[in-house]
Amino acid sequence: MPVTINTPLTLQSGLTFPNRLVKAAMTEGLADPRNRVTDAHSTLYRRWAEGRAGGLITGNVQIDRQHLERVGNVVIDASAGDHEIGLLSRWVAAAKSKGAAFIMQVSHAGRQTPKLVNPRPAAPSPVALGLPGGQFGEPRAMTQDEIRLVVEGFGRATRLAKQAGFDGVQVHAAHGYLLSSFLSPLANRREDDWGGPLENRARLLADCVREAKIQGGAAFSVSVKLNSADFQKGGFSHHDCLMVIGMLNGLGVDFVEISGGNYEQPRMMDMDGLEPSFEEPKHSSTREREAYFLSYAKSVQDRASMPLMVTGGFRTLAGMNAAVATGEADLIGIGRPLCVDTATPKKLLSGEIEAADRWESRLRIGPGIFGPNSPIKLIKALNGFGAQGWYYEQIRLLAADKPADPELGVLQAFLAHQRRETSGAKAWRAAMP
Repeated sequence: MPVTINTPLTLQSGLTFPNRLVKAAMTEGLADPRNRVTDAHSTLYRRWAEGRAGGLITGNVQIDRQHLERVGNVVIDASAGDHEIGLLSRWVAAAKSKGAAFIMQVSHAGRQTPKLVNPRPAAPSPVALGLPGGQFGEPRAMTQDEIRLVVEGFGRATRLAKQAGFDGVQVHAAHGYLLSSFLSPLANRREDDWGGPLENRARLLADCVREAKIQGGAAFSVSVKLNSADFQKGGFSHHDCLMVIGMLNGLGVDFVEISGGNYEQPRMMDMDGLEPSFEEPKHSSTREREAYFLSYAKSVQDRASMPLMVTGGFRTLAGMNAAVATGEADLIGIGRPLCVDTATPKKLLSGEIEAADRWESRLRIGPGIFGPNSPIKLIKALNGFGAQGWYYEQIRLLAADKPADPELGVLQAFLAHQRRETSGAKAWRAAMP
């Protein structure tokens, strides 16, 4: 029998996905001002669970309240105790209510922490993001002690995730966040044991995985999200990715999710970057044009000893089934379609639909709104962040147990999201100890 998206998959840890569709991590922004799980998380994940994906991966749960991707992130830091574990357990109960595996994505935002949260975020080196708009602060180089605290933080989050009932953790080393920036020669210009050759740049990722494995134990899933490339000249390359995969082979990683890009070159959002993109996939088939990291996944499969999850652009049932049948992907990550139709996995698995909707193709802010002389970088950045805002607003509707609103204007959503983040930051600062 050929493998299809309906075929279960059991990982080395013993964790079984009842099918090959996985809700990929998407930031929820639903935590309270003290960065704790809320009822909105349970409502949202109950609805996603009813969609019958084989696995659900949370949005990035941060290990440091001073380094958030946005103020609504859930945080597990040294102050977490029984109350926080109880809230996490309620989240788990909702997400696992229909049989899906539930995995916590653990992260540290690093230099991609908004200035509203931290004007001087920690980073491997003091290299600022090349983005217009001033949303991000001036990063500072981390000390050796701070780096060691990051490793402890990933371990702590793993231990508490297991205690709360999660099936595993995903170490987030993609998209330009802290572990990803350590991997990048552009962002990491250190001359100590944490910088220079790839072995040093990958040391923090390897140490975090080792600590997570220790804290989770053999029967707890530890996976990694890794860029296939940053798509920036001089950045983390696909060759680097293959070398890191070789390092992860010996660490007992359950599976690796392949994605790509960062805020400066946002390929993970199916958006153009601010500069010409390097190492773009050489599309040779309709399937590869649909799933824009699939051409990279083939070479990763040749190197990897663990299963591979591919996220980014998959929309058609035929493309998904072909990818798992040929072994190009073991798991298919789906994100944005679930922000509008939570039943998308169930419809694909049953054959009710042949393809998920591609809403992002309609989400563009035209230059005319800001005048004919608007800088192209500004328009590109607004398109990326505008689309993000649109999906964030859909997630908020779902979490309030309301229907999504596909007719919502992208500019309206972008401005509403910005207002919400600004007011959220004020509430977050007021709640800080």
